[in-house]
Amino acid sequence: MAGPISLRVITPEAVSLDTTCSSISFPTTDGSVGVLKGHAPMVAALGIGELQIRGDSADSAMFIAGGFAEVRDNVVRVVTDVSEPPTEIDVERASKAAERARARLETTESAEGEHLDVLRARASLARAIMRQQVATKYRR
Repeated sequence: MAGPISLRVITPEAVSLDTTCSSISFPTTDGSVGVLKGHAPMVAALGIGELQIRGDSADSAMFIAGGFAEVRDNVVRVVTDVSEPPTEIDVERASKAAERARARLETTESAEGEHLDVLRARASLARAIMRQQVATKYRR
């Protein structure tokens, strides 16, 4: 059931993308979801990863982290904390963030009562790794 889908990516700062496409896939907390024209209405909590956008003439992607997606009447609204196209991802900064998160995990996982810091460090590490992967995938 190919056809146009309206996609709007919204962050706290701005509407970072407003376009039409033929299909979309995005990470949720329960796995990846793909959307084509005529998809059933749904709301899903977003995970960390790559928002893939397939258009008639070209494909594109964005790094997203957290938030939710709503699908209704061939319109997909992605409300996320972070939205970055691969060309705007600072790979070196992401690499350094991953190193810091790994170091934090090494020191806090052995300490008692540091559960919240471990969760934050793991989330930070996941964001950094996914930023690197999305940037590397699309900068070839």
